[in-house]
Amino acid sequence: MDVQIKRAYDTPASADGIRVLVDRLWPRGLSKQAAELDLWLKEVAPSAELRRAWHADPQGHDPRHFASFAKNYRAELTEPPASIALTQLVQLAHESDTLTLVYGARDEQINHAVVLQQVVREQALG
Repeated sequence: MDVQIKRAYDTPASADGIRVLVDRLWPRGLSKQAAELDLWLKEVAPSAELRRAWHADPQGHDPRHFASFAKNYRAELTEPPASIALTQLVQLAHESDTLTLVYGARDEQINHAVVLQQVVREQALG
């Protein structure tokens, strides 16, 4: 079982395994055919309120501020409907050799998919 993350704008590959979009909003300018997704789980993305607060923070992409966002996002993942979608992702991770969490953010290091990848791995292995 491998859980990886990949930008929605990167070319899909057969090595991606099951591809799941984990954003609440569809990535701009990306067609559904080009995305080659198996599933779109909007519910596992950060809430609109959390996303707005993070993007409103001028230092939101600073690692110290990201830690606060990650903590709040992890808390959201414990409550429905996010927890139900997270359970679905963990199940997919168990059932497949590779699960790819697809996201639209530009920053490949500081985004919600990084946090989600950690949580899925923790729950799948724990």
